[in-house]
Formats: sequence, structure tokens, C-alpha cells
Amino acid sequence: MDTLSRRDVLEWAMAESVPVRCPACRREHLFAAPSYPCACGAPVTPPLDRLADPAPVTHRTWDEDWVTVPCDTCGRADQWPHPELGCPCGVMLRIPVRGVRRPLRAEVVPGTGAPADLETEPEPEAAPHTPEPPPPGTAATTPGSPLIPDHPPLPRTTPTPRPVFQPVTIRTARDAVTAATLYLRWLGYRDIRRADQRPPSGIGLAARGMLAQVDPTVRPATLRDVECLWLTAMSESTGCVYFSLAGYADDARRRADALGIPLFVLDLTGTPQPVNTHADELLATGA
Repeated sequence: MDTLSRRDVLEWAMAESVPVRCPACRREHLFAAPSYPCACGAPVTPPLDRLADPAPVTHRTWDEDWVTVPCDTCGRADQWPHPELGCPCGVMLRIPVRGVRRPLRAEVVPGTGAPADLETEPEPEAAPHTPEPPPPGTAATTPGSPLIPDHPPLPRTTPTPRPVFQPVTIRTARDAVTAATLYLRWLGYRDIRRADQRPPSGIGLAARGMLAQVDPTVRPATLRDVECLWLTAMSESTGCVYFSLAGYADDARRRADALGIPLFVLDLTGTPQPVNTHADELLATGA
């Protein structure tokens, strides 16, 4: 990873600040946009619009929660959380930004990775046949099973060296989803978006070849949570990974080990910590 210049360090420490007035209580705030780490190591900060008024957040969609911001250093454009400010009166304000492109659903082209609308339900489809998980304490050992391929797996190529992961401190459930998104991107997964099928709990993310579930609640992930993620991934013929803020129940960990699911715990610094050997392997090899 390239060493950050003095200019980059100053940009991290001195983010742009703008005055913000809450339209509900008329209280004034001074807001500084957060900076996020680009893959090149430079900070990326959504540019705030001083001339536009903040808007109360009444409902959430991916299109409105994320904006595409280019990196001033390398030119790479990625999706980052739209700046928001919580007023003490209880209103959440979305701070206007300038000169950025909002990823619209109408612009989605296969392979571009434009995020899908959070509020859009998938069209009903015929339920595909999905295998039942093996009984607890056992693993699939017969040829042709989803866990054991019919042919020996090809050796993995040497992973490409990755820069040091730049976490985002977790203060809210939205921060937890951002941290998991950044981590998947750091592992090498692309076209990260909201999953089409909503999980029973938490937030579902999808990328090329990977389905992720992020649980930002304060309860440990359960056996049912792990099995539902595995069944959904099997129906889509993709891998899966679980991120939890509060850890996992003992039976959920044993089940994940048997099903080959990487488990990570999100610490408050925003750095996912591997829980089982499958997570260690994913961390070592990447996408």
C-alpha cells in the first residue's frame, strides 16, 4: 500500500464543514462529512452542498442512502453512504451533496454493479429445489452433494497482495453494513449491492459469487439464521458469509463449520474478525 502523503493526512483530519439547520426544530448544527478509505489508500469525502437544504429521512432506499463519489487521487468511483446528521429533536437529516452521481435502478446494466433499490420486492418465481442441510453434527460426504464436488477442486492461484484494510468505526446499524461492504470489497468482491431476497434477520448483501448477511443487532446469530443463509446461497449457486455484531450461538457455530460458512464478528472499530477456519481461509485467499 502506498504511504499516505501529508496532504492526505490533513484531509482525513480536516473534513469540510457546513452549517445545517433542522427544518423541524430550527436548531443549527455544524456538520463535517465523514471520510472513507479508497482502495488506493486516499480519503474520499462526499462534497457537501452549502446552497441546498437538508431533507428529513422518512423512508430508506439504496438509491437515496448511497452516492457514487470519485477519488481525487486515483479517479476510482465507488458507492459510499450518503452523509446524514441526527438532530437531538429526533429527526434524521440527509445532507445534500454536490457533483456526485446517484446510482439509479434505471441505469442498471448486467455486470455494472449498480445497486438495486432497497424497497423493490423481487418478482414471484417458481421456488427452485434446494437441498436440506445435513443433520446437526454431520457433514455431506456423498459425491454430488452441494458440499462435496464430483471432481477434485482446482488449486487456487496465489492471492493478489491487498493493501491494509481501512475500517469504519461502527456506531449505528448502518455503519455495520458499511463496514461489511468495505470488507467484501477489500477481499476482492465486486458489484456489491442489496440482496434480492431479504433474510429473516439483518441485512442481505450480494456480490459476484458471494451472498453475505450482516446482523447489526445485539443478539447472537442463531442456528436458523445460519441455515437460512446457506439455503438461500444454495438456491442461487453461490458462496455465503456471515457478519455478526454480537457473535454466534454455539449451535450456529457448529452448523456453520459443517456447512462451510465463514463467520466474522464485527468489532466496534469496524474490522471483521474471523471466528472459524472457513473465515480464516477466506481472509487468506480473498475472492
